[in-house]
Amino acid sequence: MLMAHPAVLDHLVEEYTTLAALHAEAGGPEGRARLEVLARTLCTATGTADVDTALIAARHRLPGARPEDDSLLAA
Repeated sequence: MLMAHPAVLDHLVEEYTTLAALHAEAGGPEGRARLEVLARTLCTATGTADVDTALIAARHRLPGARPEDDSLLAA
């Protein structure tokens, strides 16, 4: 699987979390569309099927992520 560059992942995570915090999904069509594009892009870049898992996977791949972090493992 191709891996996105950490800088790209960092930008995607930052933009997605900012729009989500601003509740873009409840806003106008442009905000909803951008949030959907970001979610799909994150899923594609991380090889995941949903945005919550994509955010976890992306953060796990960013510089400074703890190698012993088991947040991706089921409890």
